[in-house]
Amino acid sequence: MRSHTVVDSPCGPLTLVAEDDALCGLYLHEQRHRPAEPTFGSRGAAEVFERARLQLGEYFAGLRHEFDLPLALRGTPFQRSVWTALLEIPYGETASYGELAQRLGKPSAARAVGLANGKNPISIIVPCHRLVGSTGALTGYGGGLERKRYLLGFERLRPTSREQVSTEV
Repeated sequence: MRSHTVVDSPCGPLTLVAEDDALCGLYLHEQRHRPAEPTFGSRGAAEVFERARLQLGEYFAGLRHEFDLPLALRGTPFQRSVWTALLEIPYGETASYGELAQRLGKPSAARAVGLANGKNPISIIVPCHRLVGSTGALTGYGGGLERKRYLLGFERLRPTSREQVSTEV
């Protein structure tokens, strides 16, 4: 059973989708490959939504660099392997499509990595914005290049170690 809610963010409204009590979607407004709204289920208050809202707030405040949420990644085995590998790209860093293909043991699959990356159903939390072209150039992003530029710039401006982050609010 699916449910959804919408939360505000510096990137605009984010639609969170849960299946049972795992997050299965985080979609930016007008995101490419965004499923049809009826597939999100009814508006609801799944427990994971409150945790996601809190952790996204911490992320955008510069206090969180990794998310700790139950995820339900729905896709082909290759897509899931790409999305899982995205979780290993550290906050504030990037990797190229080719580098990620190498890490997956499929050095000639950079294009396939790009296609899988574009269909990532859990934006920001599964950091598809951290993949760039082989020259470091910003390439396509399902949420739009402006949002990708914002997220990468935001992460580069924030400290990357917990010791450097002030927890005072």
